[in-house]
Parts: sequence; structure tokens; C-alpha cells
Amino acid sequence: MAGRGRADFAAPRVQNVRIDAGSDGQRLDNFLAKVLKGVPRAHLHRVIRSGEVRVNSGRAAADTRLALGDEVRIPPVRVADRSERPEAPGREFPVVHEDEALICIDKPAGVAVHGGSGESFGVIEQIRRTRPAAFLELVHRLDKDTSGLLLLAKTRPALVALQNDMRSRAPERAIGKTYSALVLGDWPESLKVIDVALRKDTASDGSRHVRAVADDDERGRRSISLVRVTRRFGDFSLLDVTLKTGRTHQIRVHLSDAGHAIAGDPKYGDFTLNRALARGTLLGPLRFERMFLHARRLRFRHPTTDVPLELEAPLPTACSELLEALARRVA
Repeated sequence: MAGRGRADFAAPRVQNVRIDAGSDGQRLDNFLAKVLKGVPRAHLHRVIRSGEVRVNSGRAAADTRLALGDEVRIPPVRVADRSERPEAPGREFPVVHEDEALICIDKPAGVAVHGGSGESFGVIEQIRRTRPAAFLELVHRLDKDTSGLLLLAKTRPALVALQNDMRSRAPERAIGKTYSALVLGDWPESLKVIDVALRKDTASDGSRHVRAVADDDERGRRSISLVRVTRRFGDFSLLDVTLKTGRTHQIRVHLSDAGHAIAGDPKYGDFTLNRALARGTLLGPLRFERMFLHARRLRFRHPTTDVPLELEAPLPTACSELLEALARRVA
């Protein structure tokens, strides 16, 4: 008998799945997450790295794009019985733009974009709950602690087109993503380009940690962030950071590695500062209990009309109030 509180599991078996038009262009890890609902993403990535997942009889990486007609071998994986899992509650998020091809929402901090890695559900599951008949897929991701603009595709062609543009190096196709970040310290005006390789490691519990590495680290990936100071507050600086590459935790690690951690960053930040901000002892009585990283602007070409779009999301109230408090302190 299974222990109390533990989910039952469906009997695992090998699956050989032929990719149809509905999955054409999808990343391998996202495809597996769709087929093996209930399996944590960290476990899916381990299975992929082990070589047990095969695409057309060959090994494949998590970011491999599947094509129409590909055959994917999915090894036996224990899938949690979803009847034991809480259903995602329906939730509406502030919509910045919506048309027949896409939705852009303003995601609040503290909400994961999808379930997995300890999260029962995220934005995508909650929106699907409110629109059960619609096709909805994430075009990209934001960290749970990051707020701001998040794109979702409403059709498979729109998803493929936007994700292709995410990877494009052509200036006329590339999607521009700019973030507001408040960092500790006086950012040097001369530091406008950060070109530092990043390496992602996964702990035994499935958590991810990214660190800056030398260019010759064979597991490091070149990562570029453009930085512009928009306002100074003495011992804090407000930055605009525009991504030229889109690595996991790129902005957070780049800024921390430069000696200017993001205020409130729970993983790469200054924990003493974070505690003081959260308790209201630094700018009392103001309490700041989140990470100050906000995806404020997206520039891209519409996947259907090819018309340039520029979308913006204002700073959340908590971030604006923190800036106001800092401004009063240095006035």
C-alpha cells in the first residue's frame, strides 16, 4: 500500500510517438512536458541528458526542435496520477495586448510561468483553465520572482514564428527584451556591455544555479547584456538591461558578477540587504519583499502581419514606491 499523502503512479511503458502538425517546431522538453503531464521538468531534463529519449533513433538535447514526421522514443517514466494533484485555479492576468495570434500579459512577481520544480501550476495552467478551448503556449519564460511582459501564442504557427525570432541573430527579426533592474552600488558609466559566458548547473534536488565562467569553459555559453544607467540613488542604481542572448538567470548573474547584485534577489543577491529591505529597517517603514527585476519592454514583429510592435509594462507599485523612498533619502 502506498504511504499516506503520496501520489499513485501510472504504470510506465515505452512510447514511440510520431510528431504531427500540432507539435511541429516544438522544443523536445516542452513536448515531453505535454505528453508526460505531472513529471517535474527537472526529471525530464535528466532523462533527456541520459540519452534515454531518442529522436529518430539518435540522442537529442532539451532544446532540439521537433519536425513533422520525427519519431520520438519516450522511455518508461513514472507519471503522477493527476487525480491526486490540485487543479490549477483559473486566473486572469493584466493583458497588455491581445489579437488573434498572441497574448501579452503583465506577469506579477511571485508567480511561476508553468508548473514543475516544486510548483503545482503556473501562469500557463491558470490561463488555460479560464480558456479551456483555446490553444495557448508560452513563447518564452520569466523567472518566478521577475515581473513584467510575457508572450503567449494562440496558434501553433505564431508560436513557431515567435520562437524562431527569439533565436534569430538577424537585427530585423530579433526580439528586443529590456528589463528594469535596481542594483546595489554606483554602476560604472563605462560598463555598457557585459560579455561573460554563463554555465548552468543542476543540483541533485533539481534546482538550477548559474555562474559566470571563463570563455574556455566548454560548458559555458557566451552571454551578452547591454546596460544603461537610467537613474542613480547614491548607493543604488536603476538600470535598463537589454538582452542580446537569452540564458537562464542571465541578467541576475551578469549584474551580480559585476559586483552589483539586484535588490531582493534571493539566489544571487546580497542577503543582508534583502533582509533589511524586507523588514523595513533600511527605508522604514517601507518593506520591499520581492526582487527588483521587471521585464518592461518588448519589441518584435507580429508573427502574422510582420508589423513591428513595441509593448511596455509600467513598474509595479512596490518597485515605484521603493524608488520614491530612495529619491527622498538622497534629496
